[in-house]
Amino acid sequence: MVAVTTGRLVKPTFFEVNNPVPVLPRPTCARLSGIDWKSVAPVAPQLLATLERVLAGEPAERELDALLRRHRTATSPQRRALAESTFNVALWRRRLAWFVGDDAPDALWFALLAGTGLPAGEATQLARLPAAPTLREGEPDTLAHRWSTPDWLAALALRELGTDAEPFLESLSLPGPVTLRAHALLTSREALAQQLSAEGRSTQPCLHAPHGLHVTSLRPNLYGLTAHRESLFEVQDEGSQLLGELVEARKGDSVLDLCAGAGGKTLQLAASVGPTGRVHAFDVDGERLDRLQRRAERARIHHVRIHCGSLPANLRVDRALVDAPCSEVGALRRGPDARFRMDPASFERWPPLQLQLLEQGLRHLRPGGRLVYATCTLRHEENEAVAEAFEARHPQLRRVLPDWAAPFAHHGCFRALPHRHGTDGFFAAAWDAPHSP
Repeated sequence: MVAVTTGRLVKPTFFEVNNPVPVLPRPTCARLSGIDWKSVAPVAPQLLATLERVLAGEPAERELDALLRRHRTATSPQRRALAESTFNVALWRRRLAWFVGDDAPDALWFALLAGTGLPAGEATQLARLPAAPTLREGEPDTLAHRWSTPDWLAALALRELGTDAEPFLESLSLPGPVTLRAHALLTSREALAQQLSAEGRSTQPCLHAPHGLHVTSLRPNLYGLTAHRESLFEVQDEGSQLLGELVEARKGDSVLDLCAGAGGKTLQLAASVGPTGRVHAFDVDGERLDRLQRRAERARIHHVRIHCGSLPANLRVDRALVDAPCSEVGALRRGPDARFRMDPASFERWPPLQLQLLEQGLRHLRPGGRLVYATCTLRHEENEAVAEAFEARHPQLRRVLPDWAAPFAHHGCFRALPHRHGTDGFFAAAWDAPHSP
């Protein structure tokens, strides 16, 4: 029988049938049940130092990479235990602190270890504690502590989603799926699935994205596959793929990707317009555009024109996508500690920039063209409010939503949410311009 000593009684852990509430939510406990925590004993002091830096605001992924580089001889079980310790303390810090009554790195790591089944004595020794802390009973009574979020994020979810706030915050605390987009110029989704299966990777088709595949194999190591070397797929969330689909680019179209970044949607749009079309990719970040150039070359796409710094004043396109910089609340499940490194006071800078980018996109749109505005945030101020302000300036535009997007319809716009659709969180509004100026 596995138990955690609390100082007053023996509290069962998740692994006992009668335990109603584990220290961590049940899906997380189940996922971590096979971790060999004791394997990291030789490097426990270094791990605790890493956790201290992460809790102080350093990115968890970067700190873990540095830790693993310092211990290149670590075994696979050790590497997994180090990674799960780092990421789960980073993510669950507020819930763990609620149970253990302390937010120090050693106390939080103890709560993680004990809460996933390691006997209290072993967890105490591993965390270098003088005695086992008392673990609180019950379940945290606030959203912020239950799902380990800053108070501002819990309040935002309640404001925007009401009774859906809890499942939304829960979804942000679970790893997102690995999703691929088949490179439509080189293969089909069905052919890609067959090739991946032949290489030992199982997949299932996305429900909505026509070229999307969810990878169902655990830790699939996609980048070592022949299918990857042949550029038959890109890793891209299903919701992100659907934003590209909203553009409804046609063969031979010219398209502007105004905030192209490293180019995931640029390459998707290039596949849609085909070799007879042209995609103009613009961004102010030259390094990201360099990555886009390399990705396009690897994918054998030669009809993308990259612009950095400015766009030609006379450029006119059939379709324009403004995937605008935003507060990125909808993508928080992709980074375990990103929520704690955000400053909500900084969010106010986004709406003026988003409106400016929409105006820029419209200037390059031909009569009869389509303009799509997209974000990966939940905030009304960056989503509906920006779209409505833009419409007020340009009443000639007609807001549209394709029939296929009906499951995502929200007040005439597109909204994808992780707990409803299995995607990252996205918002989009689309307009068709009149055929005469």
